[in-house]
Amino acid sequence: MASSKLQALWNHPAGPKTIHFWAPTFKWGISIANIADFAKPPEKISYPQQIAVTATGVIWSRYSTVITPKNWNLFSVNLAMAATGMYQLSRKLRHDYSSEAAVAKE
Repeated sequence: MASSKLQALWNHPAGPKTIHFWAPTFKWGISIANIADFAKPPEKISYPQQIAVTATGVIWSRYSTVITPKNWNLFSVNLAMAATGMYQLSRKLRHDYSSEAAVAKE
């Protein structure tokens, strides 16, 4: 049974014998780096970088569901990119606007 599932994965049009498998697999590095940056102070977060990560994640998540064959590896990595990018943007916005509000009150 396991052998037949591995065989099916190996022979899938988006399986390990194709770039359609390896490109999204290595793209996980961007999401992992973004997760590692959760410890970074919010003032060091870049708006352009996080907007690009978020937009890429949203656009390619949608694309991965309409192409043939469906590439769930591509979908999941881009969903993770969109989620981590949105989280980082929310941290940056909270920091920038709560800091401005605190300064305005003083």
